Amino acid sequence: MTIAGLVLAAGAGRRMGTPKALIRDADGVTWAARTARLLTEAGCSPVVVVVGAAADQVRAELTGEPVEVVEATDWNEGMGASLRAGLRSTDAVSEAVVVLPVDVPGVTVDAVRRVVDQAGDDALVRATYDGAPGHPVVIGRRHWDGVIASARGDEGARGYLREHEVVLVECSDVGDGVDVDTVGELPPGHG
Repeated sequence: MTIAGLVLAAGAGRRMGTPKALIRDADGVTWAARTARLLTEAGCSPVVVVVGAAADQVRAELTGEPVEVVEATDWNEGMGASLRAGLRSTDAVSEAVVVLPVDVPGVTVDAVRRVVDQAGDDALVRATYDGAPGHPVVIGRRHWDGVIASARGDEGARGYLREHEVVLVECSDVGDGVDVDTVGELPPGHG
């Protein structure tokens, strides 16, 4: 089974004061590159990174990474625009895609692998952390058109997932699903 990875890294990070894709972890690696590497290590291929705000800078930070970069020209509409652009660009042979926003630094390879274990062309799978829904999310190919049609604003696939049966996979023992939006929420050593 071929499972693609999709990194949503197009936002301007207005509450953060900088695009989150350009934030660096304790090792000096940008969140865009770190997230792409995480999906690659978990076995996703291809890995597509959707850029928008600061697209040229983010693209430059991904030079040498084994990723495909796609630009969402309407990125300022919100996460929905990034998700649509990413799904439209994902190759025709993938049976499913793992969607991971760039601003969830506590997600681990083990969490990605755990949700991928439930993947298939008709799958909808979502990681949970202590019962709360989070990322990554697996979207099977049969759902792509529906997600593209419904993804608007900052909701991404949330509305579509609410209307369909989703397999929830608990991942709090192998990761952290906290979405980081402000400087005060950054993990130590990140910035």
